[in-house]
Amino acid sequence: MSTNTGQTVAVHSAPLGVVILCHTALHRTAQLARFWLAADCPVVIHVDRAVSADEIAEFRQDIGAHPLLRFSTRFRCEWGTWPIVAATQAASQQILAEFPQVEHVLLASGACLPLRPASELIDWLAQRRGVDFIESVSIGHAPWIKGGLSEERFTLHFPLSWKRHKWAFDLLVEVQRRLGIRREVPRPLQPHMGSQWWCLSRKTLQDIFAHPKRARYDRYFKGTWIPDESYFQTMVRLVSDRIESRSLTLVKFDRNGRPNLFYDDHMQLLRRSDCFVARKIWPEAQGLYDFFLSGQSARAQPIDPQPAKIDRYFELAARQRSEGRAGLYMQSRFPLDDSAHTRTAAPYSVFCGFEQVFRNFDFWLSNAAGCRVHGHLYAPEKVEFHGGAQVYHGAISNSAALRDYNPRMFLTNLIWATRGERQCFSYNSRDRMTPELNWFMATDRNARISVISGAFLLPLFRGDYKVNDLLGHIGWLQKREQEFISVLRSKWALADIRIWTLREFLQDPQKNLSDTLQGILPDTSASVSDLPEIKPLDGFEDYLAQLRNMGLPPVLLQDYKR
Repeated sequence: MSTNTGQTVAVHSAPLGVVILCHTALHRTAQLARFWLAADCPVVIHVDRAVSADEIAEFRQDIGAHPLLRFSTRFRCEWGTWPIVAATQAASQQILAEFPQVEHVLLASGACLPLRPASELIDWLAQRRGVDFIESVSIGHAPWIKGGLSEERFTLHFPLSWKRHKWAFDLLVEVQRRLGIRREVPRPLQPHMGSQWWCLSRKTLQDIFAHPKRARYDRYFKGTWIPDESYFQTMVRLVSDRIESRSLTLVKFDRNGRPNLFYDDHMQLLRRSDCFVARKIWPEAQGLYDFFLSGQSARAQPIDPQPAKIDRYFELAARQRSEGRAGLYMQSRFPLDDSAHTRTAAPYSVFCGFEQVFRNFDFWLSNAAGCRVHGHLYAPEKVEFHGGAQVYHGAISNSAALRDYNPRMFLTNLIWATRGERQCFSYNSRDRMTPELNWFMATDRNARISVISGAFLLPLFRGDYKVNDLLGHIGWLQKREQEFISVLRSKWALADIRIWTLREFLQDPQKNLSDTLQGILPDTSASVSDLPEIKPLDGFEDYLAQLRNMGLPPVLLQDYKR
């Protein structure tokens, strides 16, 4: 039997007809056609006129003959141009004329994939006879419009293809704006927009095609931009009073307005949506085609499509695409510098001066807080990783030269590679302090920085050094610590910061250590009872006096008195 006779065929068919627009991956379109035909759904296929005769012949042979299959008049369809609407009109009129049992027409593309058995959609529509499913949103309430043309796509002239003549297209738009050219929207049309992929009732389509002003409306829409997203979406408002403004086809767009591609690893996401159809499917996603076209996706009981169930995944993906992931720095994506959540990937603690005051402080902190405690990650000689490791998680070397090439990236990579385990490390003015690193940590919400100012002097005080040999070095260390503390006290600092002078800290070391520990473990209410041993400080006050007498006032320790 011929598949394109143009005559009504007396053959049993389902009340759902399917129009498929295709131009590439014709072998996938053949699979889709066989899927719908197996459910007795009439199918009309429009193949773009750019497809060669040899490809058409192979395509027809791949599908095979079927009494419910038709091929419609072919148009050359460029993106955003009227022929897409003309092709849809021709195929829809053909399916209505040749299959009188059809009550709903589903518009699909060759890149669409049914996510549920056809019988489920047929039964679902049977309970909603006469209802039109089409996303139809007033242009004043369509926030997804990309490209800077909203109302203007209906009021300017667009004789050129944007795909082939982008420069001339933009120039023509700008000229019309400057000259104040404005097309009148035919009354009573109220432009609406939405997804191109709809499922409309027979009556609504017949009323659109038989509308007394259709010729005028068609001429008007031929001059608009992307009419396939506005023609039916606007016309349906003239003839239908049973519109559900939603598409039965799951389509997700990226931040640039392009449809997302679905791959095999999106299978569970697509199943969770409970939608009937999805696009745009990658032609090589063999796993998706094998699963969904085999009927394995059948639901135990009828259920409405719920695309909102997976919206948050796409919102997260869009946010990560535009802002990056917090703390992840890589070749393809850097987080935005002005984002409040893009410094590092997890909380971490910085201790300044604690290992000079307490004996075996790193060992005590590791036991008390149950976190990973390093030595001086920015020590001049090498990176002091926990346990003396030469290479740490994330293949991070303990080489000081590699670290100093980009100290900020060293820290962010370490935090990213060890997220899930809190990292703690010591930091003082002897280390490779840089203004960039100081500001980075001070403005990082994940950082908790605890400072005992002036403690940098304790190792020098306990060493066998003559004061006059160290005056220049001590002055340099003091200046660096002052600069660091100035950054921490800046109004732009966002980290959790605690600063004590040595005298303030030693007045109540138990309480101060408890506060520090609770900053790492906020859920604990227990105070510190087993303090680490405080290193000897006998004679330190005399040492400070000696520094002052030699012309170097210890600015950060001027209040020290035991």
